[in-house]
Amino acid sequence: MSRREAVLRWAADALIAVALAVWTVIADLNRSYVDAHPPPYELPSPGPGRLGPPPVEWPPGPAVVHVLPPVEPWELAVAVLTALPLVLRRRFPLGVLWAVTAATLLLHRGSASDDATACTFAAVLIAGYSAAVHSPHRKAVAVSLLAGVALYAAFPLAPEVDQGLVPVLVLLPVTLAAHSLHSWRQRARRLEEEQREALRRAVDQERSRIARELHDVVTHNVSMMTIQAGAARKVLDTAPGQAREAMMAVESAGRSAMSELRHVMGLLTMAAGGPDPAAGADLAPQPGLDRLEELADRVRGTGVPVGLKVRGAPVGLPAGVDLAAYRVVQEGLTNTVKHAEGASVSVSVEYAPGELRVEVTDDGGRPRAPRGGGTGHGLAGLRERLAVYGGSLDAGGRPGGGFRLRAVIPVEEP
Repeated sequence: MSRREAVLRWAADALIAVALAVWTVIADLNRSYVDAHPPPYELPSPGPGRLGPPPVEWPPGPAVVHVLPPVEPWELAVAVLTALPLVLRRRFPLGVLWAVTAATLLLHRGSASDDATACTFAAVLIAGYSAAVHSPHRKAVAVSLLAGVALYAAFPLAPEVDQGLVPVLVLLPVTLAAHSLHSWRQRARRLEEEQREALRRAVDQERSRIARELHDVVTHNVSMMTIQAGAARKVLDTAPGQAREAMMAVESAGRSAMSELRHVMGLLTMAAGGPDPAAGADLAPQPGLDRLEELADRVRGTGVPVGLKVRGAPVGLPAGVDLAAYRVVQEGLTNTVKHAEGASVSVSVEYAPGELRVEVTDDGGRPRAPRGGGTGHGLAGLRERLAVYGGSLDAGGRPGGGFRLRAVIPVEEP
């Protein structure tokens, strides 16, 4: 529902509530009413042995004017409350029904006029309809409506109905039922649209998650392979042994990339129907902080010194948090290898009370390319990944040179 439609509905409800409240007050101020049909009188009989029409009651007696006691101030205040809550009939439908019914009962403890009774009856009908249509508490609504019927049967709360109002009382439930059916169809269509929109958002989020996984897997391992292949090319003629070690490192990085790619593809296909394309593949578990030493060794193989420190007592982490922390370290090491030749890297993992702190810093080295030369998808993806778990990411240059990547992720204490 658009904002304009919501404002129009609220304005219509306010207009109905105020108009009915004013009508009730004016009706209750009228303290006299005319009884146009007093008890009739009987015409005299023609007498015994004389023909003539049977006795009839004709004509009715003269009209009688009744005057009620003067209205009390509290009665006027209660008269307003019998209709004014209808302003909120869509937002708090069940509460409005109770409030209007209670105010009606209180008003009729005094000397309410017949016109005021008709107004309060209309307010209760509107409140009951609103509760039946808009309230999600179906059982409470049913009980409240039955209680309201019992109250109207036990107390003189309903107005007297003459013959002219019978068609109105017949058509009113039909109209309300038709409107209820129309409203139900509208809500069903709106719910269907919301479900489709939620499905589209879920698909977009899943695409973003897969894109982040593929970026993290491919970027890190391909960067390692590129650096090692370049080093092997440079020393192939002068130091074949070092070139062989570099090519072995390229092979190892390629195997690691294939293993993680199989894992990602396995996640994509395991929920699909039919045979699993990844069945039988060697799917390694998602990496976590327990594999940081392995990650550091791969980077050391490229000639980049990596220092790894773990502070605090390690605690069990949810799989998503564990993977997110690992990806922070992986992204920091990848950026150093790509952009800072000859730099040394320091990795720090700290298990602090209520949070996990991960920091990757380097001393700058010799720049291979500007730090901003990438697409920025890596850091953006990390921020999105950490935001899912309430974490934050800080990335930027250090005052003394170099680059720092720092993440803080809240964790529950055991």
